[in-house]
Amino acid sequence: MRWAELPFDNHFARLGEAFYTRVEPTPLREPQLAVVSPSVLELLGLDADTANDPALVSVCAGAQRWADSDPLAMIYSGHQFGGYNPQLGDGRGLLLGQVRDAHGSSWDLHLKGAGLTPYSRMGDGRAVLRSSIREFLASEYLAALGIPTTRALCVISSNSPVQREQLERGASLLRVAPCHLRFGHFELFYYRQQFDLLKQLADYALEHYFPSAQQQAQPYAALYTEVVQRTANLLAYWQAYGFCHGVMNTDNMALTGQTFDFGPYAFLDDYEPGYICNASDDYGRYAFNRQVDIAAWNLAAFAQALTPLVDGEQLRSLHAQFLPQYQNAFLALMRQRLGLSGAQAGDDELIRDWLSLLARSQADFHLSHRRLSSTPQAELVTLAEHFTDLTGARQWLSAYQQRLQQQTGDDNQRMAAMQAVNPLYVLRNHLAQKVIRAAENNDFAPLRRLHRVLSQPFSAQPGCDDLSSVPPEDGKRLCISCSS
Repeated sequence: MRWAELPFDNHFARLGEAFYTRVEPTPLREPQLAVVSPSVLELLGLDADTANDPALVSVCAGAQRWADSDPLAMIYSGHQFGGYNPQLGDGRGLLLGQVRDAHGSSWDLHLKGAGLTPYSRMGDGRAVLRSSIREFLASEYLAALGIPTTRALCVISSNSPVQREQLERGASLLRVAPCHLRFGHFELFYYRQQFDLLKQLADYALEHYFPSAQQQAQPYAALYTEVVQRTANLLAYWQAYGFCHGVMNTDNMALTGQTFDFGPYAFLDDYEPGYICNASDDYGRYAFNRQVDIAAWNLAAFAQALTPLVDGEQLRSLHAQFLPQYQNAFLALMRQRLGLSGAQAGDDELIRDWLSLLARSQADFHLSHRRLSSTPQAELVTLAEHFTDLTGARQWLSAYQQRLQQQTGDDNQRMAAMQAVNPLYVLRNHLAQKVIRAAENNDFAPLRRLHRVLSQPFSAQPGCDDLSSVPPEDGKRLCISCSS
């Protein structure tokens, strides 16, 4: 299918203008394609050679539009660093509309960096190349890992100047997601006491995103139950794979449970539970080891917004399910990563001891898992040399070996299964910084190479050892600015 043939069904626009403002994109100057995702082209049913179509650049730079699109800036609010901001909204992005894929699934197309909107506040409505590349890489890498996330079709670079801490190049990104509803959408109408619009939004969410909940005796309670479950699942993935979001405001929490709105994110290098990736997070509110607590806090804020529709006591009871659901999902993921088949009573303790060992030794989080997945049982004790706590490492490896001996199955099968869930290649901040610097000088080859490798993170790829090695010391613990 050609790009112009995408079948639009703009169901969010049919909600009415209490939920958005219609805005046309502001074109970028001299746009050029920086990188494109073949898997997202396939997801949308677009021909592979669409990547070579100049019209794709024009559309994603805001200079041209799909005939059936209906660009609009969504309005919402949210709690930012714990404080309520009564009006936010799409300040630099536009929801172009919803399209249907070959299977009938609906996908939002959202153009980020599209120019000024009524919700830009003091901003300029633009995105910069740096942040657009970071979002593209993160969303596509998380998808390759199997972690729920929004996707990105492409990044467009330009010669439009954008002032941040310094003058940067303007860019745009076409985000593709099942849904762009945030917890903050519901908070807006709750705190405005516009309960009729709150109900309308909830009914819309039930119809388009939670059809099974719509059939329940208490559909709004069922909606909240499913949001809790999806959020618990998402946080289990983040913690199991060492992903730090950095800005878990309620306006950055997707109703349908995808990783959403990438800012100063990071994947752990050395395992530091208290790692803070956001240079603006002075008090560590969004530190890695606080993400589960913050998700629970955000779910409570969302529950408060639903109190005109669901009894408060019932919401508290449903909210209490979050932590057990998270713990079960996290335990299941870590069993996979450690190659533990079945379930035994001591698995949770074995996993806690493993993470404690990584923290004490400041061992590389990802390479430590990969080494376990590549080492036969008989040789596991040799891995102790990778830990500064040599005694603790030997004790844990002995306990781990005993656990493996209690399960059936070929050791080669165990290692193959572990390698299928423990990535060899990781999106580390120092790698992202390298390709960003090259792209800012109009060299997109390193970006495209990194993207290709990260799209197959579990399998060794010839000539890519530089992308799987331990980062240099000055490349670790990078703090990233929120500015974009």
